[in-house]
Parts: sequence; C-alpha cells; structure tokens
Amino acid sequence: MKEQNRSRKRKRGKVHKKSSPSSSTPTGDGHSKFSGVNRSSASKNAISKTKKASSFLDKMKARLSGGHFRMLNEKLYTCPGDEALNYFKENPELFNVYHAGYQEQMLHWPEQPVNTITKWLKDHSPSLVVADFGCGDGRLARSVKNKVWSLDLVANDPSVIACDMSNTPLLSLSVDVAVFCLSLMGTDYPSYIQEARRVLKPRGWLLIAEVKSRLDPNTGGADPNKFLKAICELGFTIESKDFSNKMFALFYLKKKEKQNSVDKEINWPELKPCIYKRR
Repeated sequence: MKEQNRSRKRKRGKVHKKSSPSSSTPTGDGHSKFSGVNRSSASKNAISKTKKASSFLDKMKARLSGGHFRMLNEKLYTCPGDEALNYFKENPELFNVYHAGYQEQMLHWPEQPVNTITKWLKDHSPSLVVADFGCGDGRLARSVKNKVWSLDLVANDPSVIACDMSNTPLLSLSVDVAVFCLSLMGTDYPSYIQEARRVLKPRGWLLIAEVKSRLDPNTGGADPNKFLKAICELGFTIESKDFSNKMFALFYLKKKEKQNSVDKEINWPELKPCIYKRR
C-alpha cells in the first residue's frame, strides 16, 4: 500500500510539473509583448501609408478638377454664346465642374464683386426687378429681396433660366437693373449688352463687374474708355465707375430715356480672355 501511495504521489508530481508555468516553453508573455510591439508598429506604418495615399489622391483630384476648370474657362472666353450653350447642353455635368473651379478661384480674391452688387441693391428699392446675366449658382437672387431673373447656360436650380445671354425669354422693357458680374465671357459679348438694353426699362440700370486685367491696355487688355464709349453709343450714360478694387472694375450705367435706333456700326473693343494659370 505504501509503495502504491508513493507511486501515485510521483505521478501527481509529474503531472503538476508538466502543467507548471515555470516549466513551459518560453513562448508566453515575453513573445506576446514583442508581438504587440510589432503589431502596433505595423499598424502605424499602415495608417501612415494610407494617409499618404489619400493625400496623393486628393492632390491628383484637385489637379484634375483644376485642369477641367481651366479648360472650360478658356472655352467660355473664346467661343460665342450659342456654342457655349450647346456645349453645356451636351455635357451638363461639366457646368458643375466649371462653377466648382470658379468658386475655388473666388476664395483667393480679397473681395467678391457679387457682394458689392448685393450691397448696391440693398441700398436701393427692393421693388426693382433685376436680371442677373450669367448668374452662376444664383447667389445674388438669394441675397436680396428683389425679384431676380437668374439667367445662365444651364439650369441646375428651378429658379434659373437656361438660355443664351444674347437671347433671353425676358419681355422687352421689363427690367429695372441688368447685372453682368464677371459674365461678359463670349466672343460675342456685345450681343449680351444689346439684350440687356432690350429688356431694360428707360432709365434702367446696367451694372458691370469685370476682371481688371481684361481692361488693362498695358497687359494686352482693352482700353476701358473705348469699352465704355461703345456701351454709351448703344444708348447708355455713365453714372459712375470704380477701379479701386485690386481684382475687378465696376461700372454703373443707365439706359437713356429716349432710345434712338443704332444705325452706325459700333466699334466694340476685344476683351482679353481671362485665362487662369495652374497654381
């Protein structure tokens, strides 16, 4: 019996020894700690690579978007209005691309002309009916109490009328203020101003905001005096002009009370295309 008991104790001791942590293979806590460090380092490297890839993709998307904007911008400045209208009818999604690029460019301007025009309208009667030629995202209409006819090549909003700026559906003598805010872009821009003359009431206002470089003869732009002279020959008088802003010029004109037929050919100066360079 005693020998059997000793044998059982020895067996239990062997079992206990095998299951003892101190006798186990050293692949426990120590290895686990090193594995944790390796996993953490690998995770950080993976996150870093993901961020770099994301940053690279964002830069590439920005470049592609900027390239599309510059291409579209150049086209709008170098083709007539009806061609631009047909182009966006066939590719309406590009209109959003263009205006996204346009808004990005405006972020770099210390002041935006639409804000100046908005302030002018708020300083006048809210009963004045406005035609916003080349309205873009319709910001002017959303900023004032006036009735605003928003006109552009594509109508992404129910409030916008899609049309050629030289041939709008507005009635003759139905508008108090015609606005061109950086929108005299086509090679046939005089026809846009002629359309504004048609829809404006006698003594109606013509407000033009234009990129300053387009009216700088020293850099290949048009002579602003010749530009204004041509508009006056069409049947307007100059009320005021503002060159104080670094980026744009503003002209405030009024349609004459009595309109004579324009018999002689008006010598319209060519406006320099405003082509944005890659930043």
